[in-house]
This record gives sequence, C-alpha cells and structure tokens, in this order.
Amino acid sequence: MAERTSSSRRAVVRAKAVTVCLALGVPVVPSAAAEPKAASGSVRLDGSSTVAPITMAAAEMFQEQHPKVRVTVGISGTGGGFKKFLESRAELRTDVNDASRPITQAEMDQAAKLGVEFIEVPIGLDGLAVLAHPSNTFCEHLTLAELKKIWEPGSTINNWKDVRVGFPDLPLHLYGPGPDSGTFDYFTEVVVGKPKASRGDYSSSENDNVLIQGIAGDKGSLGYVGFSYYEANAAKLRLVAVDNGDGKPRKPTLDSIRDGSYTPLSRPMFLYVNKASYARPEVQLFLDYLLGNAKTIVEHHRVGYVAFPEELYSIAGKRLREGKVGSVVAKGTGKDILSLYRQN
Repeated sequence: MAERTSSSRRAVVRAKAVTVCLALGVPVVPSAAAEPKAASGSVRLDGSSTVAPITMAAAEMFQEQHPKVRVTVGISGTGGGFKKFLESRAELRTDVNDASRPITQAEMDQAAKLGVEFIEVPIGLDGLAVLAHPSNTFCEHLTLAELKKIWEPGSTINNWKDVRVGFPDLPLHLYGPGPDSGTFDYFTEVVVGKPKASRGDYSSSENDNVLIQGIAGDKGSLGYVGFSYYEANAAKLRLVAVDNGDGKPRKPTLDSIRDGSYTPLSRPMFLYVNKASYARPEVQLFLDYLLGNAKTIVEHHRVGYVAFPEELYSIAGKRLREGKVGSVVAKGTGKDILSLYRQN
C-alpha cells in the first residue's frame, strides 16, 4: 500500500519527477540487468522530502521499462522514514530510506537491535536556503552567530530590530522543518551546535511547500528549506546570504554547493538500503537502474541538486552488490565523502 503523505506535497514532488522524465526522455540508460518481462513485485521507499524528487524521478523512469514493478515513495522526513525502515515488525519495514543526513548512532543501535543490516548509498549534494519575504530589502545577509541567536533554545528574539542594529521594528515570524526532518537535524547541528537544539515557538511543517507558502505570505518571515525548493519558488521569495564568519556572505548556488564554498549549509544526501530487501530482484533492479543513471537524474531534474563524481556512484554500486553493510560516513569526520568511500 502506498505510504500516507500529504496529497498536495506528493503532487508537487511527483510533478518534479514527471518534469525529469519529460526533460530527459524515458529511458535514459537501460539497466545492465534489465529483463522487463520477468521483473515484478514492489519496492517501498520513504523518508526525506528533499531526496524524494530524485527517487520519484527514478521510479517514473524505471517503471517505463519495468511496468510490473510498483515503486512507491513516501515522504515522512528523514527521521520519520528511519522509523519505518526500522519498524519492529519486519513485514512493515520499508526497503529504502531517503535521508538528507547520515544515519545517527541511535538509529544504528536500533538497527543492530532488530538485526537490520543496511547499506549506505550517497546520492547527491544539496544546500539549505535561508529565506525571507520578497519585500524584505533590509536583510541582505545574516551571520551564523545571528542565526544561532535567533534559533537557539530559549531565544526571545521576536522582532527584526533585535537581530541587528539598524533593522526595522517589525515582528519576526520563523518558519522551519519539524523535528522528524533531516533538514531540521542538519540546520540545528551546524547553526546552533547540536542536532535538534532549537527554539520551539516557530511555524513548523514536514512539508517544504507549506513552509514556502508561509514565508512568501508573511512580511516578517524568516525560514529555511532545502535549496531545491527555493529554486522552484524563487520568484516569490528573497534569498538571504549567509556569512560563516569569514566576512564573505554567500548565497547557495549549484556552483557554491558543488565547490564547498557555501559552508556549512551544504550537505550530502543518502539512500539507506535494507540488505535483505536488496536480495529481491525487483529492489536490485531498481537500485542498479538508479545508480546507473544517478548523475543524469540528480543534475537534470531541474530542482537544484548536485551530483557526486561518477566514481562514487560506481563504488556505491559495488558495495551494494558485495553486501558491504554499515555507514561509511560514520567512520570518518572528513568532508570529502569520495575519499571516505575509497578508503572503506
């Protein structure tokens, strides 16, 4: 059964996937193991709304070749997706979790407790966009220190004039992802200094499009979403540059995300695959197809993601086929993910 999710959110994300198919043509590159007439069954994914456009696009394209395979993509947020991936009842577990952050130690401990072996697959790069109402002409940029002061637990900043001297007397209304979101986890870790550490008196939603609507309709707004959602709604939002402390405010772009200069608000995205699920032919076919076309899908779905080097997708595919379980990124603190995978 298809995962429960907001019909409006699913429609928007699905529309992005359809755009991919129309832009690229279907199919892109046939799966090396493709046997369309023999493939059947279902593949269930859930998790990040940021990663969902990639897996939905792949599903649309894959199912043109394998119409008997049903691929469903739910959007419960990264943390919510991990709850389904690590469901205590094995028959209810999803096959793949879309994640906009690495798996946590607590989630790895839960996997070990349940006997769930997982394989980590890096899929692309995204940046977080700090946004304001389009009428906001006074806030060209914010520093990380100012963002922390605004978002940290216990913050009482509720007016723009209290953010910086010279800002107007205007009520400040905050918008951001809910606690099940990987975007929330990442933002709070790099801005506040601790994952999930955030003031609670803000308008939250796991639906990025709800946040976009809120920010676009509120003159005192300030919020953050994945860069791809800003790109799709740029005409009705104001993008705020971020100064990471070097005195050089930067805005997220494909180039600044790719070259790492938009730091620390750039992040890797992952798929977490249940090893037992990958043993099923339909799951293997889908993931092999996705990785075989990853660079094309990630860079051309027109919502602002950046692909990893082809070498990394090749390594990830090899790890899947060899059944190498566990998290590679949990083994090192370096930011060069390709180097981490080469070493592991």
